[in-house]
Amino acid sequence: MSRMTAASVEAALHAIRSDDAVADVARFFYDGLGETQVLGVGIGKVFPVAKAHATLPISEIHLLLDSPFYEVRMAAAAVMDFQARQKKPANPLAALYQLYLDRHDRLNNWDLVDRAAPHVVGQYLDDKPRDPLYALAASSDPWRRRTAIVATYYFIRKGDLDDTFLICAQLAADPHDMVQKAIGSWIRTAGEADRARLKTFLAENRSSLSATALRMATEKLSPQEKAVFRAKGPG
Repeated sequence: MSRMTAASVEAALHAIRSDDAVADVARFFYDGLGETQVLGVGIGKVFPVAKAHATLPISEIHLLLDSPFYEVRMAAAAVMDFQARQKKPANPLAALYQLYLDRHDRLNNWDLVDRAAPHVVGQYLDDKPRDPLYALAASSDPWRRRTAIVATYYFIRKGDLDDTFLICAQLAADPHDMVQKAIGSWIRTAGEADRARLKTFLAENRSSLSATALRMATEKLSPQEKAVFRAKGPG
């Protein structure tokens, strides 16, 4: 069996690319492509390629993150996620966590963050001080701020809600739409475990939250509660 490499991942993606898919894939990249390029591989088709290369060495994941192509970097994020989910001792979690932080400039879209942050960042910090998340939340980079929220999904699944509510409160007035959307979604999810705490959060922060975040956060509340919390948020 041939050794798995970044080059073999890229070759597999190039083999299934389509010019017809370029525009559709490009629309997922939120802040404009800039120097990023699009191959034309539907994101759902990227994941099977990543799964087939789930044992890729860390050094090769680094190379994938160097790629200018969005789908190649998505494959890197997916490989990181697959590896982080492995049972120990096969799971190289500490190395993956450090890779994620060191190369965050290449994880520069909402779906790149969402794919890897919960199991790579959240899982690593599960039994450790959570200070790195608050440092990320204070970053000037919106994708690092989104990581600070998204990583807490690992904690939410275990019933540990403190960091989700605290970080979302820290970022309640964030100007970036994809940070606001993360707040709305994650607070709603945490609120499924503690409805009273969700309502307290909304009462304390609704004047700072965007209308989008308020709408997402209140989706599962009663019509009367939605009216109260949404009416006093920004229009």
